[in-house]
Amino acid sequence: MNGTVYALEDDASISGLIKVALQMNGIGFESYSNIKDFYAALDKRQPDVALLDIMLPDGNGLDVLRTVKLRYPLVSCIMLSALSKEEDKVNGLNLGADDYVAKPFSVLELTARVNAALRRKRRADEVIVGGLTMNTDTMEVRLRGERLELNKKEFELLKFFMLNAGKVLSREVILMEVWGYEQGETRTLDNHISRLRKMGITNLETVFGVGYKLATD
Repeated sequence: MNGTVYALEDDASISGLIKVALQMNGIGFESYSNIKDFYAALDKRQPDVALLDIMLPDGNGLDVLRTVKLRYPLVSCIMLSALSKEEDKVNGLNLGADDYVAKPFSVLELTARVNAALRRKRRADEVIVGGLTMNTDTMEVRLRGERLELNKKEFELLKFFMLNAGKVLSREVILMEVWGYEQGETRTLDNHISRLRKMGITNLETVFGVGYKLATD
């Protein structure tokens, strides 16, 4: 399979056309007609590309875009909308969309744009911060060329730091994004940080009274 696409689209006829076009190109496809089901699917497994309608029965696709980019920054987002004015497209792109396709659209053009997003993502699977190199697809992490053996939660924590390198991250944000809860026993976080440091990741800095930061130099 050449990749996976999720669509948040309440029009079943549009979803059906997209499904046929993408599956003919060997691309996996799943469609959701409401935001709740879409989020539930994302929590279980993230796609390579998300197609997001803007005008939805239970919310606004631009709000969904913000959430996806915050929680799952590696997911490429393409907006699909009947809002086709230049300012609509500029607004979507400024909010983090990787592409914007106005309705009505050609399924051939959309398929080409999805394939382009998949190519970009395959090139972006590797994240590099200083001496750290991470392949988010294979979960391989190397520090100055030496492979590190991380468990799943250590990998998720380090990935979150690397994708937000240089930023000060509060304990609350880290607990929510990596462990899924806002408040909790912060000793768990401290222990994971300690283990990563013992592996040689010494640029994981404590920001007293706030949280942690992965320094970029």
